[in-house]
Amino acid sequence: MEINNRVIKKLKTLIFASLATFLLGFTASSKAQATGSTTKMLDNKQKSIIIISSLTAKGDMEKLETALVDGLDSGLTVNEIKEVMVHLYAYCGFPRSLRGMRTFIKVLEERKVNGIKDIIGKDASLIEDTIPKYDRGKVILEELVQNKLDGPPADYAQFAPIIEVFLKEHLFADIFERDILNYQQRELVTVSVLATIGGVEPMLSSHLNICLIQGITPEQLSELVDLLEKNVDRSKIVSAREVLSELLEPKK
Repeated sequence: MEINNRVIKKLKTLIFASLATFLLGFTASSKAQATGSTTKMLDNKQKSIIIISSLTAKGDMEKLETALVDGLDSGLTVNEIKEVMVHLYAYCGFPRSLRGMRTFIKVLEERKVNGIKDIIGKDASLIEDTIPKYDRGKVILEELVQNKLDGPPADYAQFAPIIEVFLKEHLFADIFERDILNYQQRELVTVSVLATIGGVEPMLSSHLNICLIQGITPEQLSELVDLLEKNVDRSKIVSAREVLSELLEPKK
């Protein structure tokens, strides 16, 4: 009888402990859902876009080969990676872009020889809009910043009006209008390049802000800088972190 009582007492203790663990776990889970504490981080495709952009802008073709392979393996299509190369030339120049393209050709040829068939992906949709490109570019820029841009021209646009034409017609119409990459992906390319080349903090701040407007989280931007740290000079990373920190500071 004594043995049975000990067994029953032990069973009660185990049942109570299990129930308490379940209730604590349920409470913690409910609290996390209520507060939205789950942090959204960069996915593998986004990480590959960031690393490919940075290494191309830096001109590190050896590491770029590995990054391109990783990008294809992460699910990026051939056309998406080509579009990354096309987009970034606007921020770091044709020489870097074309070297990146040639490196990508080499990688694709090697994979083909090894029997790897990569997904080409969709082409950019045909633009049938008859509105002048300058006006289309202005609309796209307003979509990016989620604000009307009807104020006076910036100082550089007043000083050299033609560059404002090039920005609106070429960068924001010809390039941003192509639907192979979405706005978030294009801004990840842009800030990766700007942080890598350095010395363009006002532009980096502007585009980091556009990232936030387009739904990229502060945590994802912090992760982006962490990814760049592996291949970018420390002084540029410190500067990028300062720019991001200032941008995220509560406005007084």
